[in-house]
Amino acid sequence: MKDKMVPAAIWLVFEVIAISLWLAKNNIFYLYNFTYIGTALAVGLYLMVNGKPGSRRFVQLAVGSYMLIYLGLIARENMQLEGFWYYLFKGLFEAATIHYLIAKILGPLLFGRGWCGYACWHGMIFDLLPYKKPSHIRKGIGWLRMIMFIGSFVLVVGLIYYYGFAIDLIMFYLFIVSNILYYSIGIIIAYIFKDNRAFCKYVCPVTVFLKPMSYFSLLRVHCDEKACIHCGRCLDVCPMDVQVNCESRKRKYATECILCYECTKVCPVKALR
Repeated sequence: MKDKMVPAAIWLVFEVIAISLWLAKNNIFYLYNFTYIGTALAVGLYLMVNGKPGSRRFVQLAVGSYMLIYLGLIARENMQLEGFWYYLFKGLFEAATIHYLIAKILGPLLFGRGWCGYACWHGMIFDLLPYKKPSHIRKGIGWLRMIMFIGSFVLVVGLIYYYGFAIDLIMFYLFIVSNILYYSIGIIIAYIFKDNRAFCKYVCPVTVFLKPMSYFSLLRVHCDEKACIHCGRCLDVCPMDVQVNCESRKRKYATECILCYECTKVCPVKALR
């Protein structure tokens, strides 16, 4: 019963956000937008706690495709990191700035890197690749994400400097180009390292925000170390190489957990929850 309260709590959080932004911004779009996302998450989580297969995939497709196709391509909102910098420099609390604040800056204090596991339109595609179980030793190239992060910032600053603030069309095309680039890099390195989530581990610039906040996440995988028999099955299936058979927040790659809960499914003694 306690686990089944989580979907309701998540839905309530998003509904509060939806209503608050609707009233604050006097724009009913925010009510529809966050109600839809919260409902998709709640339904998927409810199916998950009831053991229904494909639950996380349902949420990924429902939320990820909505943000990529509707918000990005149809509504022409740049939801990438570049869009966040752009709206931030314009001094507007709109679109990407709201998205980043909720999903990637403050949100991780509540649900960690749940964004990566349930809503990211890049992860949605990468999880379809054949390498669900990482078969390589973790590479020490995480510094690539910082280069991408800084590069994104410098790019937007340069665009604003040379083209002023009337660059909405450029930002839309940049959204398309950056997505093609991210998908291409992600798929290529997934095949090189035989790891679906290689892009998330080494390249994704958004993790610069996600990782430090996720350390304090309220929602996370817990391990009963007294019950654990250290069979290693959870470690084998974790797509992010997290040391899930340890309860400490300082466990190896603790801030990488995307809350997929694959580890809990294979634990023979139910030490993970």
